[in-house]
Amino acid sequence: MSQIKTVCEYDPSVHSVALGLWFRVGSRDELAEEGGLSHFMEHMMFKGTKKRTPLAIASAFDAMGAESNAFTSKEYTCFYARMRDDDVEAAMEVLSDMVVNSQFPQDEINREREVVIEEIARGEDEPSDYIYDVFSKCIFPSHNLGKPIIGTRQLVGGFMHDNCIAYHDKHYHQANLVVAAAGNIQPERLQELADRYLAELPEGTQPNDRSAVTDEAPKLRQFVKKDTEQAHILYGMPGISADDDRRHAARLFETILAGPMSSRLFQEVREKRGLCYAIYASTAGFVHAGQFFIYTGTRPDNIGESLSVISAELKRFLKDGINQEEFERAREYALGHMVLSAESARAKMTRLGQVAVQGLPLHDLDWEMEQYRKVTPTDVMAVAASVLGQPATVCAISPLAEDEVATIVDQALA
Repeated sequence: MSQIKTVCEYDPSVHSVALGLWFRVGSRDELAEEGGLSHFMEHMMFKGTKKRTPLAIASAFDAMGAESNAFTSKEYTCFYARMRDDDVEAAMEVLSDMVVNSQFPQDEINREREVVIEEIARGEDEPSDYIYDVFSKCIFPSHNLGKPIIGTRQLVGGFMHDNCIAYHDKHYHQANLVVAAAGNIQPERLQELADRYLAELPEGTQPNDRSAVTDEAPKLRQFVKKDTEQAHILYGMPGISADDDRRHAARLFETILAGPMSSRLFQEVREKRGLCYAIYASTAGFVHAGQFFIYTGTRPDNIGESLSVISAELKRFLKDGINQEEFERAREYALGHMVLSAESARAKMTRLGQVAVQGLPLHDLDWEMEQYRKVTPTDVMAVAASVLGQPATVCAISPLAEDEVATIVDQALA
């Protein structure tokens, strides 16, 4: 009896299908010596199976005119393709062959290690990306959620064939899998294809555990000196988890604070003072954990003023509350943004797969919209007080010396 879970949004008005194989394995599930192996396995699934070479895998998708790729997060890995509806079975067969029958040849591992090490170097050269790894390590100092998804040069440089085989055996099984699809495919057809082509995956016993994060206190300051034109800053603290019933109120809080151009911090920091080009607030929600942050990029000599304005605006938010007009504007923005971002088949498939593989309740778009309509200004303020009532972590990458940035930050937030 198949254990494979499928989720599907059938739309007969289109002639395409987005298909994803979602495995409940990410950097959160790695042992200390496995750091980055989930991401490395994502790469290696394209490097040859029992019957296909790497070129044959690429050629199979190209012959369909399909888009194909994969991505790894802290909590899941997804292999996906988007193709004409006539090619769904062919695409399922190739994706299934990759995740069931990959061979992980050592010569391919040797080459791909160098590719991933270059990817690590590229990420470190992009401070607007690298700052998030710095921040996560502060919020979750000793938990896997604080570790970089991509791993480190030292660990990636030591991955071998036996590591890949053992990791595949441990995590790539039916109980850890969700097959998601959206477009011109009926749910029964999706289940039939999944059962047929993924039958050789071991059944497994249960999905990977998502235990609660410990109460370890976050690190409050981390500064990195790097030869950059801008200072890249994250200001934040632990936030709302992906499975928290307050997540819709949290989304409106972020939108009012630093979302669209009418949001408070966009107006105060960028429009009125010209201190930055980009500023926004967001929550990275995980199962039983989350992190809230405000990002901005500014010239090094504007670090202090930017943080001072942000801090003052947060205090005003908590003291004065929100008015009905900005609350309703934020709610309509969130509703519109959600609908527009869910229009494509791939976006629909991603929403289905992401929720299902995390073990969260699966609701349709109408239900999600209704939850936003139920949120009140009181709910938003309660979330704001819960999140902002914690000590703030501040991380920065800039060309300034670490002690110099520390002095500036302390003075700005005094």
